[in-house]
Amino acid sequence: MSSLEDSFEGAAQPNTSVIREHWDEIVRLVASLKAGTVLPSAMLRKLAAYERQNQLDLALREIGRVERTLFMLDWLESPALRRRCQAGLNKSEQRHFLTQAICTFKQGRIADRTHEAQQFRASGLNLVIAAIVYWNSTYIADAVAHLRAIGEPVPDELLAHTSPVGWGHIASSGDFLWDRAAAMPTGRRPLNLGRMSLAA
Repeated sequence: MSSLEDSFEGAAQPNTSVIREHWDEIVRLVASLKAGTVLPSAMLRKLAAYERQNQLDLALREIGRVERTLFMLDWLESPALRRRCQAGLNKSEQRHFLTQAICTFKQGRIADRTHEAQQFRASGLNLVIAAIVYWNSTYIADAVAHLRAIGEPVPDELLAHTSPVGWGHIASSGDFLWDRAAAMPTGRRPLNLGRMSLAA
């Protein structure tokens, strides 16, 4: 027997009795979440507020164990699932690197002491990230439309792997001259077609 099989053999079995006992409560909770009458965050706060673990919380934990086991089996059997998860992880890491690139002051640490100031700075950081993603998404769409207009094939399935979280073309330091920016013509900038030959 392999080590993987050994680990499954020695794993504790899920407590199905507590799931059966509280199945009606679980169904009502799921229906409330799907209907939007209960927010997931509110449900988690309520479950965490109990001094001791209540039976519904234990039943949900047991269902979670079953779901994690099923996912592990799918993960082991499906290279496509592993590739999709890795692609999602790569995008998350890219956003994390973008956050670090923007928030370079004090080595990327938020040094504000009050909770309100920390929230204000974090909201500003999220706004800058959203602006960069919007800018990139807009011009990626323009680039795709241009390539298709000149007959270059751009398959839709490849666009799913294109991330708008890039910042190599953005100057993250220096002074922003508001007067000069206001004097510039409004509207979309033309695509920088001179660099197309450098694309890999």
